[in-house]
Amino acid sequence: MALSNKDIKRIFAALILIILGIASFMIIKPIALSIFAGLILAYVFSPLYKKVYRIIRERNTATTLICILVFILILLPLWFFIPIIIQQIFDLFNLSQNIDFSAIIKGLFPSSQADFQEKLTTLVIQFTGNMASSIFSYFITLLQELPSLLLNLAVVLFVFFFALRDQENLKEFISGISPFRKDKEAILVTRFKDITSSIIYGYIIVGILQGLALGLGLLIFGVPRALILTILGIFASMLPMVGPWFVWVPVAIGLFLTGKIGFAIAFSIYCLFFVSTIDNILRPYIVSRKTGVSSVVVLVGMIGGLFVFNILGLILGPLILSYLLLFLKAYKDGTLSDMFSPAE
Repeated sequence: MALSNKDIKRIFAALILIILGIASFMIIKPIALSIFAGLILAYVFSPLYKKVYRIIRERNTATTLICILVFILILLPLWFFIPIIIQQIFDLFNLSQNIDFSAIIKGLFPSSQADFQEKLTTLVIQFTGNMASSIFSYFITLLQELPSLLLNLAVVLFVFFFALRDQENLKEFISGISPFRKDKEAILVTRFKDITSSIIYGYIIVGILQGLALGLGLLIFGVPRALILTILGIFASMLPMVGPWFVWVPVAIGLFLTGKIGFAIAFSIYCLFFVSTIDNILRPYIVSRKTGVSSVVVLVGMIGGLFVFNILGLILGPLILSYLLLFLKAYKDGTLSDMFSPAE
C-alpha cells in the first residue's frame, strides 16, 4: 500500500523531531545536573521570592534580590572557606597517617586478647586510611576540574534566575505538554510537591542545620579542624539512620583520650540534647507528615544517587525512587491507566 503525501510528511516531521530531540539531549547532557541544581534552588527559594515580589511588584528586581541573597548565603562563604577546607583536608590526611591506633585500642580495651586488639587495630587503620584517601582524592579531583565547575556554576545561576522569575510560565508549559488528565494532574502535582518538600526540607535542609549546630559545638569546645568535620557532619546528618553521631562520637572519644575529659562530657551533652534533637523539633514544622516517604527509600536513593549523579544525587536519587514508587502504587491500585485516559 502506497503512502500518501500526508503520511510521508508526518513521517518526515517525526524524523526531524527525533533528530532534534537526540541533538538537544547531546547538547544538554553535559550540563543536565547544573540545570537540575538551578531548578532545585528555584524551588527552595520560590516561597521567599513570592513574598519579596508581593512587596516590590517587579519580577526582575525581586529575582535579582534573591540571587544576591543566594550569593551571600552560599557562594561567598564557599569562596572564603574553600582554602581553609583544602588546608584542613591535607592536615587530616597527614594526621591519619601518624595516629598510633594500636595504643588507642589498647587503652579502650585493656583486658582484651592481643589477637582481638591487633585485628581491631588493622580494621580501624584500613577504615580511616581509606576514608581519608577518598576525601583527599575527591577534593584533588575538584581542584583539577575547577574551570568546568565555574562554568557549571554559571549555568546553575542562569537557570536559577529564569526559573525563579518565570516560574508561572514554566508551570503552564509543563502542564500544556503533560500527558495526564487535568484532574489527575492536580493530584500528582500536589503529591510531587509533598515528596519534594519532604526530601529537600526534611532531610537536606534539616541535615544542613544539624551539621551547622555540630560545627558550632566544635568551635565552642576548641576541636581542631572544625570546618572539615562540620562538612562531614552535614553529610552524615542528611543520611537517614546515620546522623551527626557519626562525627561527634569519635570527636568526643578523641577529647576523652587526650585528657580533656570535661570537654568530652560537655561536648557529648551538647550534641545529645541540642544537635540530635534538632531533627525532632524542626521536622514536624517543615515536612508534611502525609508524604509517607520511607527513610529506607531516602537512604538507598541518596547512596545510589551519589554514585550516579555525584553530590546532586543526595537529592535526585531519593526523588527518582519516590516518584517511581508513586507510579507503582497507582499501578497496584489500578488507577495508573486512569491518569492518561480522557476525562469523562
